[in-house]
Amino acid sequence: MLVKIYGSAVYGVEAITITNEVNWMSTGIGIVIVGLPDNAVKESLQRIESTIKSLGYQMPRTKVVVNMAPADIKKSGTAFDLPIAVGILAASEYLPNPDIIEKYLIMGELSLDGELRAIKGALPIAIQARKDNFKGLIIPKANEREAAIVSGLSVYGVDTIEEVINFFSNDEKGLEPVVVNTREEFFNSQYDYEIDFAEVKGQENIKRALEIAAAGGHNAILIGPPGAGKTMLAKRLPTILPPLTLHEALETTKIHSVAGKLPEHSTLVSKRPFRSPHHTISDVALVGGGGNPQPGEISLAHNGVLFLDELPEFKRTVLEVMRQPMEERRVTISRAKIALDFPASFMLIASMNPCPCGFFNHPEKECSCPPGTVQKYLNKISGPLLDRIDLHVEVTPVPFNELSSLKSSDDSSSIRDRVIKARELQAERYKNNPGIYCNAQMSSKMLKEICEIDTIGRNLLKNAMEKLNLSARAYDRILKVSRTIADLSASGQIKPEHLAEAIQYRSLDREGWGG
Repeated sequence: MLVKIYGSAVYGVEAITITNEVNWMSTGIGIVIVGLPDNAVKESLQRIESTIKSLGYQMPRTKVVVNMAPADIKKSGTAFDLPIAVGILAASEYLPNPDIIEKYLIMGELSLDGELRAIKGALPIAIQARKDNFKGLIIPKANEREAAIVSGLSVYGVDTIEEVINFFSNDEKGLEPVVVNTREEFFNSQYDYEIDFAEVKGQENIKRALEIAAAGGHNAILIGPPGAGKTMLAKRLPTILPPLTLHEALETTKIHSVAGKLPEHSTLVSKRPFRSPHHTISDVALVGGGGNPQPGEISLAHNGVLFLDELPEFKRTVLEVMRQPMEERRVTISRAKIALDFPASFMLIASMNPCPCGFFNHPEKECSCPPGTVQKYLNKISGPLLDRIDLHVEVTPVPFNELSSLKSSDDSSSIRDRVIKARELQAERYKNNPGIYCNAQMSSKMLKEICEIDTIGRNLLKNAMEKLNLSARAYDRILKVSRTIADLSASGQIKPEHLAEAIQYRSLDREGWGG
């Protein structure tokens, strides 16, 4: 008997519907899976056999062929356990009405006693199931709330394969679809942060720089001695960014779902991601890839912040592979038979010591590094990468009188309000430019009409370019940052004071910096 059970394979951040054809043949012996399955799919037969026997059923004694179509696409992972097991039971006529089963998309990993474990990519699978007009989606209970985000699709979360068998044996009775109030849960948890900028004593100039970075979506690097508060400040940056829109939240959730980074029983990602990989990370782990391409850290930071602590300690090859994704805001993973695009629109925040000992330019402590060491340390970061970082911010230690001060400073909420107002100006400015939402994404062509400066500002910028020996890309960055500063001031025109403040955020471009 030939039956068809539908599953789904995830490629990149999208899913493809897979037809699992199970045919019980009258001659031959054994079970064969064809259609480019990987080892994890082939091993499913051992789990399926144990599960079926534990339920009191018999495995077929003649040959069974399982074809996973389309046959030219590689199938990987353990999520095909459940559809193949249901297909074998239906082909063995233990399940009546195979026509009803064909109306559902089924995915799940089996344990040996029939319990279901969580799978990766439940959200893109649910989106594809709705596109293909399936009546419902049956997945492990751990993934039910994630998949139930998708409206117009009945999602059934199950704990065991026995629940699935009973559901199809009793004319689709016994299971209730999951209902999630996505909007309510999403908007109620957007501002639920455990940290706040009000906890940071002093460092008002650094807070100002990060406010500018947040308002324009600019990349920034913090340079300062150990203990000056670089990491503390960077971790609080997401608290002042504008809240995620529903579209951004859906994009972000899809990426985390595919990577298996969503907690069990979670729904939409409601807060902007903050990723902080260790400096021993490989280039594949950072940008994504592998035999079965998976999103890397830059994609997991999509719509959020990627924080690279101790930037010079990262391998040079790791840093260089970021250059193209930072410009294009996506990364393409190419293989012989497939090319996948992963979104990678992130804010890069990096931190570093000014030298190996950490005390170069320190107001009180002496630098113990030999001559030339400081420049050699800085040269670990390539010029092209530094050019792509808009703000270079020097962080100095906080004096005792500021640390012990009871004076309150701006909290994240008040800073975020100013950032949101600046972003609203930018949204209006770029409403006719699809894919551009903030000043950092502005193209060079748009600079001429959006970042006009007067004669005084032009002379100021000319002197800065000549004295600091800045590149053409640095020129663009200064104009973009000055546009953001003007937006924070609600100024339609870029004034000389806005340019002057933007120029001071190019510390590492100063001739002779680092000795």
